Amino acid sequence: MGIELPRGSKLNPFSDVTELPEDFDGNVRLFPLPGLVMFPHAMQPLHIFEPRYVEMLRESLASDRLITLATLVEPVAAPTIPVPEVAPIVCVGKIISHAELEGDRHNILMVGVRRAKIRRELETTQSFRTAHVDLINDFYVPAATEKRGALKRRLLTAFGKIIPPKAGSHQALHDLMAGQMGVGPITDIIAYMMPFPTTDKLTLLEMNDVDGRAEHLIELIDRSDIDLQSVGMSEQEIGLQEESPHRPDDDSFPPPFSMN
Repeated sequence: MGIELPRGSKLNPFSDVTELPEDFDGNVRLFPLPGLVMFPHAMQPLHIFEPRYVEMLRESLASDRLITLATLVEPVAAPTIPVPEVAPIVCVGKIISHAELEGDRHNILMVGVRRAKIRRELETTQSFRTAHVDLINDFYVPAATEKRGALKRRLLTAFGKIIPPKAGSHQALHDLMAGQMGVGPITDIIAYMMPFPTTDKLTLLEMNDVDGRAEHLIELIDRSDIDLQSVGMSEQEIGLQEESPHRPDDDSFPPPFSMN
């Protein structure tokens, strides 16, 4: 399996479809991928073609549309490890768009819904892996409520220093500062987009203290010396906006896809 890191990521305009079903019992379908750490509120295109994951996709589409994205731990495989290890912290995702192609190939667009921790993998007769997970709930320190607006501005200011100096991107940052989107979703989206080492991203994914997560992300940005323009991220690829007026349609779908 190979994977192309996310492109065209945007702030989640699908908040109305990212709630877990009321009967969610913690049992999930696992989709292990190398080099990808999915976050709530982020969107990830995927190209599905391997038979076991096509089976997983069909089951998901016929039921709750949920697939949990897991990060493969290096090394991806070894002769003594028949089942590649995955990081215990994962992201439950939901399929928000699907297009079936020739040859039983599929393009899907997923949005991250919730953090979770794998409690145990389940025995199954299916060709794909399944697990039971505990959801990780975001925690907001009550005493920090009055300071949270300033924290949001600090985070967006730090991010603004490393994005390409184009009017559109910086106007979007200004709109976010003035908008209603909270520091939690903004932190997750930026963490997902940044080309940090996988270990740093997994640390951010595991943190349920929203304020602490934002502070840690600011520290990572400040000490990283990353210039998103130098790593080839265009203004469109940064794609910052608080909301989108519509879902992807047939003309815009699929966006750039990662291969499973």
